[in-house]
Amino acid sequence: MTITSHHQQATSPSRSSIRRRPLTWFFALALGLSWLAWTPYILSENGVGLWHWTFPGGALGSQLLGVLPGAYLGPIGSALLITAMTEGRAGLRAWQRRMTKLRVSWRWFLVVALSVPAALTIATTALTDQNPVVPSATVLAAYVPGLIIQMITTGLAEEPGWREFAMPHMQRRYGPLVATLIVGVLWGCWHLPLFLTDWGGGQDAGPSRLLAFLGTTLAFSFVLTWVFNRSHESMPLVMLLHTSVNNFFSVAWPHMFPTTESETTIYAFLIASTLGAAIVLLATRGRLGLR
Repeated sequence: MTITSHHQQATSPSRSSIRRRPLTWFFALALGLSWLAWTPYILSENGVGLWHWTFPGGALGSQLLGVLPGAYLGPIGSALLITAMTEGRAGLRAWQRRMTKLRVSWRWFLVVALSVPAALTIATTALTDQNPVVPSATVLAAYVPGLIIQMITTGLAEEPGWREFAMPHMQRRYGPLVATLIVGVLWGCWHLPLFLTDWGGGQDAGPSRLLAFLGTTLAFSFVLTWVFNRSHESMPLVMLLHTSVNNFFSVAWPHMFPTTESETTIYAFLIASTLGAAIVLLATRGRLGLR
């Protein structure tokens, strides 16, 4: 009895703090845990080169081994931990239902899957004045498997934390506009250490690329919030929207614009995201689909 009571006294302050400030704890843990897990990748030859070791498998292998573990540990790991500590098993079961429930028509998924490549193609064409090459059958065949992989990796690692956990709490407290601003800025800052590595261009990542990326995450957050609210918080749809960007740039874009530098993707995404954000902000008068 004495041991149990002492244990409860020892753990109750932290639990109490998390229950009082779940968002503060989430953001701190999401950034801190990811950054800590990314430290070996940043210090390796894939980063600043203080640790003379290179992650195997080339660009894909280094991202899977160097980036993905920290991405899982941060947003989704923090969201699950705080949900378990504040709501227990019932909260985790509710979280699982929200993550797997398809609440919208299949037409939504079709629109998202087609509109993202179309918007990014148009933005790249406008930026470079180059007409896209029609993708080959091999590229088209690889597109859907690549999208599934992106859903399991990028989508599952990031969106359950930033959108599924943080946005409902933030919107109840600050409304959709301010909530999106805060989450969008923190989501962008979460990526910052990776700009010291191959992921973000390493030494070639100048201030313009960094600022363009931060502007993109902020603008794209308004589109994600609108889809999140308008679809009654359908996480599969939000994850599809996010990962469709990654998948298009990874699988189709290099073949459609073979002579264009890869850095162009950053600015094409910025243009498309900014236009999308302006449209949803004007169309919803800042409510971003929240009823």
